[in-house]
Amino acid sequence: MEARAAMKFVRVSPQKARLVVDLIRGRRCGEAIHILRATNKRMAPQVEKVLRSAISNAEAASGDVDVDRLFVKRAWVDDGPRQKRLRPAPMGRAYRYQRRMAHIVVTVGDGQE
Repeated sequence: MEARAAMKFVRVSPQKARLVVDLIRGRRCGEAIHILRATNKRMAPQVEKVLRSAISNAEAASGDVDVDRLFVKRAWVDDGPRQKRLRPAPMGRAYRYQRRMAHIVVTVGDGQE
């Protein structure tokens, strides 16, 4: 049994979000929540929110699922669209920079089909 949840258009660079998502991949859901609570990163609460949503989706899809046996089957971060911005530079010029976004996806499962 599998369930997934996604959070899209998160205003953080995908590289920073991947640092947090890599901590929980393959772990039991309870252990993953404890790790996210102890992680001192700005993305940890958002990743925890997605994980809790995936657990809730698993409960809703199948009423007889054992939440204690769920584990993080897959978790990944994709690039979202980029906002292109201009920063003023000396002598009337402008420097371009990009504000990145990320899509976070978490899939939980209990190991049974």
